[in-house]
Amino acid sequence: MTVLVITGTGTEIGKTITTAAVAATALAAGRTVAVLKAAQTGVGPDERGDAEECARLAGGVTAAELARYPEPLAPGTAARRSGLPPVRPAAIAEAAAKLATEHDLVLVEGAGGLLVRFDDDSGTLADAAGLLAAPVLVVAPAGLGTLNSTELTARELRARRLELRGVVIGSWPDMPDLASRCNVTDLPEVTGAPLLGALPAGAGALAPADFRSRAPGWLAEELGGTWDGTAFRERAAD
Repeated sequence: MTVLVITGTGTEIGKTITTAAVAATALAAGRTVAVLKAAQTGVGPDERGDAEECARLAGGVTAAELARYPEPLAPGTAARRSGLPPVRPAAIAEAAAKLATEHDLVLVEGAGGLLVRFDDDSGTLADAAGLLAAPVLVVAPAGLGTLNSTELTARELRARRLELRGVVIGSWPDMPDLASRCNVTDLPEVTGAPLLGALPAGAGALAPADFRSRAPGWLAEELGGTWDGTAFRERAAD
């Protein structure tokens, strides 16, 4: 695996922090890592973007960003309203492929969900993943409603013949409710893909050193970590 595309089932569900955890885990294993943010929205010119946040938390990551738009909107809408050029799937794929010649692992982080539009031709992160022939990791929330949105994302990936590497819960609450506990079992069933990790709520607020030391314990072996999915499900069922 050289390029891994990371998408979510929506916004504000822990996609950037999950990307940082995957990066930190790969770095701890001695791999070189780049994080490519396809399009950054809702951030000013002097503010830290998602790729830079990944680098802050994970450490020695090459952070790259293709475009930045000031309004917190879908990239295609934000580009149109700002008068700036949109980011097209071919440009995302080209940038990721170039980074892959220089790094062991390239993490391509999308904006929102899989089918959020990047340009006026309906280009999406799914299109970029298709051009790259890269596997996709889906970050999902823990609670009520996640089964529907995660299954829809999985179905779209399969309809496009894209590999769904697995699902990671982007923020696992300290006191999970009944729906969250049940979803640990149900998410793999509805998606047909393994649950590959769960990040604790508030992980992004940890000091970088703590984040890096703990990140492998949040991710399964398939992502280079030590997270035990069987034990996690058993605890959730109690």
